[in-house]
Amino acid sequence: MEHPPRDPDGPLPSLFAHDPEMKGLVEFFLGELSKRVDAVRSAMADKDLDELRTLAHQLRGAAGGYGYPSVGLAAAAVEQALVQGMCDEAGLASKVNELLELCERAAKPTA
Repeated sequence: MEHPPRDPDGPLPSLFAHDPEMKGLVEFFLGELSKRVDAVRSAMADKDLDELRTLAHQLRGAAGGYGYPSVGLAAAAVEQALVQGMCDEAGLASKVNELLELCERAAKPTA
């Protein structure tokens, strides 16, 4: 059976979306996500790379635990780029933007 393609800009549901035991925890994570996004944006705007690395590290762990592995992987890419000094400012901005886009999709209500 073929599944319709996912909307790349549409909501990004948690892997635990249908798990009643995880529902409250996922909702808590999503409730806090906008604060995390704002903090990442501020750290990036202030060029506070230590804070950005810390935020990416925290988001990497939390996102995976609440059923958002793609958010966790994007956060890990930001953290790794900062730890290893692997990219210039434009490359880092691209990785951060990808992370923020995924966070925004995760925060969108699902049908």
